[in-house]
Amino acid sequence: QVQLVESGGGSVQAGGSLKLTCSASEYTYLMAWFRQAPGKEREGVAVMNSDGITSYSDSVEGRFAISKDLHKTNLYLQMNNLKPEDTGMYYCAAGGLVDRWWHRRPADYNYWGQGTRVTVSS
Repeated sequence: QVQLVESGGGSVQAGGSLKLTCSASEYTYLMAWFRQAPGKEREGVAVMNSDGITSYSDSVEGRFAISKDLHKTNLYLQMNNLKPEDTGMYYCAAGGLVDRWWHRRPADYNYWGQGTRVTVSS
């Protein structure tokens, strides 16, 4: 059972930055960040596989960066130039090797954190 605990969410004005942290009990093949806005489906924003290869959604490409801590089992999401449409609950997720993992599908992930809220005001 992989345990995931997110932190680092908060309120920020548009153009600002936040860094989310996911404290994981262990790394799995896929480690990812998802987000969900009210009334919308959960969206995979960034994923990293065990080889360090990453995939981002088009909406965050160039603004967000996913990374791992080499000494601790922490997963990070650096979010820059935040926009109001980035508002939502952000979840850390862990999963195994699946076909076309870069598609960032929620169904491919077995373990989820409780989420941390991000609010971006205009």
